[in-house]
Amino acid sequence: MIGLSDDVVHLHPYRVAWRWLFYKEWIRLWIRLRSQVLDIQHVGSTAIPGMIAKPIIDIIVVMEDFERAVQCIDAIEQLGYEYKGENEQLRQYYFIKGHPPTHSLYVVERQSEDLAAKICFRDHLIQHPEVAHAYADLKRRLARQFPTDRLAYQKAKGAFIQQVLQMARVSDHT
Repeated sequence: MIGLSDDVVHLHPYRVAWRWLFYKEWIRLWIRLRSQVLDIQHVGSTAIPGMIAKPIIDIIVVMEDFERAVQCIDAIEQLGYEYKGENEQLRQYYFIKGHPPTHSLYVVERQSEDLAAKICFRDHLIQHPEVAHAYADLKRRLARQFPTDRLAYQKAKGAFIQQVLQMARVSDHT
């Protein structure tokens, strides 16, 4: 039901259990990090009701500032996450949980553009079922095209995601 080997692109129908798996982690993370965390968000396709998805729960932990977030690495590792490194360009720390991975966790600062984009994309698809349907169709095509190349699959979704973000920004200003 959850977890996917590296590089494999295998989509599953939406499962309500994904939301509960996120809440379980939300509680564990909040208890461990509450004095440092501003927010914890469920993002990615498992956060969009009805959306097909790779069965990996994507979580974003929001901190006040990137430099101080490094102090949380040990606490997150104690919850069973494996630290995979820092992406200085996106100003985020990356973790996975499970073998094969069942959860991806990103620690970002409040001003993160990547955070804003992920939330905007998720919310727009939830509010616009026709856009979510088009995204699901694209994901199916790309999964057939790149069944063992997750990086190519992710990259091929980029133009659609940028188009949706642009539409969302325009509709927010009207």
